[in-house]
Amino acid sequence: MSKRILFILVVLALAWSTTADVQAKSKKKGRFVGQTAMQVAKLMYPGWNLGNTMEAGSNTNSWKSVGVSTETAWQKTITTKELINFIKVQGFKSVRIPCAWVMGHITDTNNCTIDPQWMARVKEIVNYCVDADLYVVLNQHWDGGWLEHDGFTANADVALKKQQLTKIWTQIAEAFKDYDDHVIFAGLNEPGVGGAYQDNGKNIADDKLASRLAEYEQAFIDAVRATGGNNEYRVLVVQGPETNIDKTVKNNYYSKLNDKHTGRLMMEVHFYDPYQFTMMNKDESLEKMWYYWGKDNTGSDANRNANSNYTENYVKNQMAKLKTAFVDNGIPVIIGEFGADQRFAIGQDPIHDASIKAWYAAVTSYAINNGCIPYAWDVNTGNGMSIIDRSNIKVFNTNMMTGVTEGVAAAKWPY
Repeated sequence: MSKRILFILVVLALAWSTTADVQAKSKKKGRFVGQTAMQVAKLMYPGWNLGNTMEAGSNTNSWKSVGVSTETAWQKTITTKELINFIKVQGFKSVRIPCAWVMGHITDTNNCTIDPQWMARVKEIVNYCVDADLYVVLNQHWDGGWLEHDGFTANADVALKKQQLTKIWTQIAEAFKDYDDHVIFAGLNEPGVGGAYQDNGKNIADDKLASRLAEYEQAFIDAVRATGGNNEYRVLVVQGPETNIDKTVKNNYYSKLNDKHTGRLMMEVHFYDPYQFTMMNKDESLEKMWYYWGKDNTGSDANRNANSNYTENYVKNQMAKLKTAFVDNGIPVIIGEFGADQRFAIGQDPIHDASIKAWYAAVTSYAINNGCIPYAWDVNTGNGMSIIDRSNIKVFNTNMMTGVTEGVAAAKWPY
C-alpha cells in the first residue's frame, strides 16, 4: 500500500471517528430543534417509568444530603446503560425518571443546593436514555412531600415554597440547558395528593387547589425559561390537580399560565382506575378486590369481577375527556403513570393474567388514540406493578408487556 493511500485512509478514519463522536454527543450537547409540544408528543409513545429508583428514600432526610445510595432504597438494582438499551428494544420511546431532590440530596438548606454527586448520577442516567434515542421526562417527584403535601395545606407558606421550587428548578435547568429536545422537564408529580387539608380537616376546594397549583407551576416555568440556552424553548410538563383526570378537566387552570413561547407545554395526569382492580390490596366490608377486568374476562365469583361500568368504555371515555379539554386545543397530555397489580403468580390464574393484559392494552391504545402518551409504572419488585426484571435485564411480566405492545399496535395517533 502506497504512503499516499495509507495517508488518505488514516484521514478518512479520523474524520469518521470525529463525526461519530459528534453524533454520539449531539443528543446532549448538539442541535436543538425546538420542537413544539404537539410535534414531539407523537414521537414519545409508549413510555416507561424508572419507578421506585431515583425518587426513593426517606422523608426523614428532607433538606439533608445522604449521598447516591438511595437509588436502591426501594428496589435492588443500579440503573445501567444495558437496562436502558433493553427498554428501547421493547419498543418504548421515552422514559420518565421520577426524581427526589429535597429528600436526601440537599447540601445547603438556605440555598436549596443540590448535591453535585446526585446531579451527576441523574445526568448519567439521562445520558443513557438520550444516547439510546429515547425521550426523557425528568420531574420533581413526591420528594418527601415538602411541596406536594406541605404546599397544599391551609397554613402553607406559598411564597417560600415558590422560592424553594424556583431555586431547585433553576439548578436542574442549568445542568441540562445544553441538552436537545429529547429532555423534557415536569414540574411536579401528584400535586395535592394526601396533603390538601384545611385547619378544619376538610379538603381544600378543588378550584382553590388548582389556583394554588397554578402559582407553583408558573414558578417552575419561569425558573426554567430564565436559564436560557435550549431551555428557552424546551417542552415542559405541568400537572393537573392530584393528576386526577376529572379534577384536571373540571378545574382546568392552564389558561392562567404564562409562557414566553406558545405551544411548549404539556399537561400530565395519572391513571390507576378502577382502584379495586389496580391497587386495592385487601377486601373491605363494603368493597372487595376485583381480580378480573374486561368484557371478555369474568370469573365464577361475581364479587371478583370488575363492574362493567369501569371496563373498556370507561377507559375510552376518560381518555376522550382529555382529548376534548387539552389535545384538541393544542395541548398534549402525558399519562405519567398507569399500572395494575399482578395479584397472582403468572400462570396461576389465567383469567387474571388475561385481565392484566387486557387492561394494559386498553389504557395504552385508548390513550394513544386520544393523543395522550402513556407511561407504564414499573417498580422492579416482582409481583405488583413490575414489568422488567432489571437485574437480569429481561421481561418479568409478559402480561403487562404484551398488553402495552398490543395496545400500541391497535392504536392510531390522532394527528
